[in-house]
Amino acid sequence: MADQEPWIPQAAAIPIRQGRLCLVTSRSGKRWVIPKGLIDPGKTAPEIALQEAWEEAGLVGVLRPDPVGSYFYEKYGGTCHVSVFLMDVTEAAEQWPERSFRERVWLGVREALQRIEEEGLRSIIRAALEDEARAPGLSIGPAR
Repeated sequence: MADQEPWIPQAAAIPIRQGRLCLVTSRSGKRWVIPKGLIDPGKTAPEIALQEAWEEAGLVGVLRPDPVGSYFYEKYGGTCHVSVFLMDVTEAAEQWPERSFRERVWLGVREALQRIEEEGLRSIIRAALEDEARAPGLSIGPAR
């Protein structure tokens, strides 16, 4: 189709609370990732980022207004383009939709970066949080 996008659009949230990042396991449980998902027709990237943070990690919060970056990866027999937003977490539920097959963990930035395999995502987190590190409360040092 001539009007089909060259990639599969996705949106993701980098959840931050009290100077730490939240990662979740992938559906397979083999990798650590941030909440992300396909952008449904009629939905915006920020709406999907918030929706996925809730479904995959049980997190509620406020997204920063602009994406901090984007990256590409191969999946679904095509190339996914992920728009990434910083999310200030205001609530972390004990129960959430995908709790039965995802683990959630809060880590310092350096430890989170060590667990993430996707280089494009690591680069975005590093770049986005360089500015954040100047703000009170976010530590890029070892996890405590």
